[in-house]
Amino acid sequence: MRVFFDTSGFFAILVRNDCMHVRARETFEYLVEQKAALFTTSYVLLETTALLQARVGLEAAQRFQHEFATILKIHWVDERLHEKAFRRLELRGRREISLVDCASFVYMEDTGIAHVFAYDNHFSDEGFVVFGTAKDVKRCQSDKFPKP
Repeated sequence: MRVFFDTSGFFAILVRNDCMHVRARETFEYLVEQKAALFTTSYVLLETTALLQARVGLEAAQRFQHEFATILKIHWVDERLHEKAFRRLELRGRREISLVDCASFVYMEDTGIAHVFAYDNHFSDEGFVVFGTAKDVKRCQSDKFPKP
């Protein structure tokens, strides 16, 4: 299984007082146990690092970089992906969707990744299968979860 990771998922895993922390940790551990391939983009890395540094501190950002980033397959956003993402942002015309989100959507579509670990409704709005709990992953593996 290939799963894209969003900032909202990383933040919930790393921040103990986040309301989704317990679920996020269990889901992450289950995905690792199942040997899921974990993907993200350089934009998500940047966004996650900035968010952790601003809200939690530099130590949290360092932990993310040294403990989590090393197990991810990272796609470094190039000019082509950036331009496609920016066009999508303009087409959506909504303040709530970020350039980082749009880059994630485009990357996932271009690579055929249908599943995302996130606590962000924008992914399901775009037609992706969102994993918020280990139970979601298990349902998907048993074909009881709707597939895009």
